[in-house]
Amino acid sequence: MAVPDDLTQVGHISGAYGIVGGIRVTPYSQDADALLNVKTWWLDKPTLHAVTVRSAKLHGGDVVATLVGMRDRNEAEALKGASVQVARSEFPALEEDEYYWSDLIGLDVVNLQGEALGKVTDMMHNGAQSILRITPVADPAAEGKAQERLVPFVDQFVKTVSLEQKLITLDWGLDF
Repeated sequence: MAVPDDLTQVGHISGAYGIVGGIRVTPYSQDADALLNVKTWWLDKPTLHAVTVRSAKLHGGDVVATLVGMRDRNEAEALKGASVQVARSEFPALEEDEYYWSDLIGLDVVNLQGEALGKVTDMMHNGAQSILRITPVADPAAEGKAQERLVPFVDQFVKTVSLEQKLITLDWGLDF
């Protein structure tokens, strides 16, 4: 099987689950849709290879899964630390104004006045909503180190998201 050119890391294997070769995957998104719905995952341990998912379900904050051909706990333990990747083209479709975190990371961020706030370098979830982690643009003239911004990904602050322009516009001042 040819390696897809749109692989996206969606989690990592954090350990074995059960005694018959199940694995525990720590997802990199709150709902883990790609892990739960896509049947071909790519693991990078020992080398990049495809695996077929027999079953996957949420368990606590993790996804527990069984893979075709995995027979015991020792095989599952050997995969601990492997990244789990999925072809982006296989992600489940989203509703309008919904985004995968992996699509937002790397976008430039400006405010309504057109002032650069930085770049989205990470996403997290605080239980109520997703949070943009924005690393400021380096300004050699600025005194001291600019602070990263943590902005809730909610309509009150997020005014537009343009994946085509790779740009998010926020209602957020430079002094926040």
